[in-house]
Amino acid sequence: MAVKTITIDMEAYELLAAARRSNESFSTVIKNVLVPASHTASSLLHHLNTTETSTEYLDAMEKVIVARGGDMIAAESPSPYSGAGHGS
Repeated sequence: MAVKTITIDMEAYELLAAARRSNESFSTVIKNVLVPASHTASSLLHHLNTTETSTEYLDAMEKVIVARGGDMIAAESPSPYSGAGHGS
């Protein structure tokens, strides 16, 4: 992987260091800050609409939903308000 050395002032370095998680590189911190829009629902939809495998992906997701009874909520753990496990 190619690297490039940059110079930043101490204030910028301190901000960057403060945003850094324990084992995260400065490159990762910068990418996370400068490219947050890549993690949006709109970005996902764009990716699915422009990727050749999107139909395959959606078909696989539909199979999972059907296998779970067609209801994603029902496939999750029971609601604490449903009375299950509370002597009902």
